[in-house]
Amino acid sequence: MGEALPLNRQQEVARALRAFLPARAVLHEEEDTRPYECDGLTAYRQVPMVVALPETEEQVRRILKVCAAMNVPVVPRGAGTGLSGGALPPGDGVLLSMAKFMRVVRVDAIARVAVVQPGVRNAVISEVAAPYGLYYAPDPSSQIACTIGGNVSENSGGVHCLKYGLTVHNVLRVRGFTVDGEPIEVGSEAPDAAGLDLLALAIGSEGMLFVVTEVAVKLLPKPQCARVIMASFDDVEKAGDAVAAVIGAGIIPAGLEMMDKPATRAVEQFVAAGYDLDAAAILLCESDGTPAEVDDETARMEAVLKGAGAVRLAVSRDEAERLRF
Repeated sequence: MGEALPLNRQQEVARALRAFLPARAVLHEEEDTRPYECDGLTAYRQVPMVVALPETEEQVRRILKVCAAMNVPVVPRGAGTGLSGGALPPGDGVLLSMAKFMRVVRVDAIARVAVVQPGVRNAVISEVAAPYGLYYAPDPSSQIACTIGGNVSENSGGVHCLKYGLTVHNVLRVRGFTVDGEPIEVGSEAPDAAGLDLLALAIGSEGMLFVVTEVAVKLLPKPQCARVIMASFDDVEKAGDAVAAVIGAGIIPAGLEMMDKPATRAVEQFVAAGYDLDAAAILLCESDGTPAEVDDETARMEAVLKGAGAVRLAVSRDEAERLRF
């Protein structure tokens, strides 16, 4: 946890930041900084020395330059939903919250690209793309709360990452600032970019390489049809083997999720999805595409799952049931 810092050091940093930030954008009283002591990994906690909440790229640049000149560590933070401790603040540093960067810069339906600020929530990208028949594929379980900046830092995935990839496969360009406030941009909205390909290095770096201020992501056409199979197994190992059997049959499901009995019983009380509570494990296999593709793939998956030992199969009958599953 480290030793407590001298009060004058905290005040010195806060004063330096308030020279160009509004007073409400610089927090140093413990009652204000305590909410930032951890991310979703709550086992580790550390109250930050100072929290800064910039609203513009110029403010981010100046925060980083000031902190570099004062030899103060900086940790960027999105919504704080991550489970890796990537937003755990240093007790002797500045927590740089990007929560106010919430603007959707533009949606290009023809190029199938959305350009957003890092504080935009994952689910919002699909919402603004929906009128064009498009959506953003990576869907972490916390997508209604997590931000795209945090997704970039953590290389987030989701239930559909098997077919559509992780964040690294769906981001085209990232802009931001290095720790000493120098602007940097990696990737391109064009098919290729000059120079070193640093995009994959930047994504998943947990904010250690630079602070993200703008992200360009790929959008995909919404599938015409989607269906989910719920397969019940009397043994967890059989359910795991069924996953290998599905992939081994050359099928790449749009979504693939497994839950054991304690998980299904806990979740069923909340969602009332109709899960098989007697099964040792259930496997949710989703197919999407055209109606003909979904019919064919669903039939093939059913055959593979039965051969792998599924004792019960239930196929979603409509979109509402698919979403419940």
